[in-house]
Amino acid sequence: MERTHHKQEINITETLINRINELISYYPEDKRKSALLPVLHEVQDAHDNWLSIELMDKVAEIIQIKPIEVYEVVSFYTMYNQRPIGKYMFEFCQTSPCCLNGVEDLMDYTCEKLGIKVGEPTADGLFEVRGVECLGACGYAPMMQLGDFYKEHLTKEKVDQLIEDCKDGKIVLLDK
Repeated sequence: MERTHHKQEINITETLINRINELISYYPEDKRKSALLPVLHEVQDAHDNWLSIELMDKVAEIIQIKPIEVYEVVSFYTMYNQRPIGKYMFEFCQTSPCCLNGVEDLMDYTCEKLGIKVGEPTADGLFEVRGVECLGACGYAPMMQLGDFYKEHLTKEKVDQLIEDCKDGKIVLLDK
């Protein structure tokens, strides 16, 4: 599989450095690495919701750890993005309760409706569909996460409405 290297402008502002230092201060000096997850969240939020290799290297430098330690974390957790993603990320839960309730068909339907495959953004950068592990809402299956919000008991009609609401600007993602 060929990997595309996306360029990203790195903008580590004074405000961001202050926030990173605050997060690091919560841990003993010899445990700076413990701040990695919250630091990655802050840095990703400040950089269009994704982390380039160069940005991960910068995080490693700031926290004073090896770059591979950052790469391992970023590549393990689905909440960190290694490339530009769609503005509206439809993250469908793919564990057993959701699968038993038709989430795979809903993912296929959503991709067909948007003209994309799972894991690729629409040409306009507005949407992306991703399958994720358990979102902890099994009683509401099938479900997905959209930004910081759960969308539950999904149907094709509800997916259609979500897509329209996103297009119309009715879905507001929280700025962090």
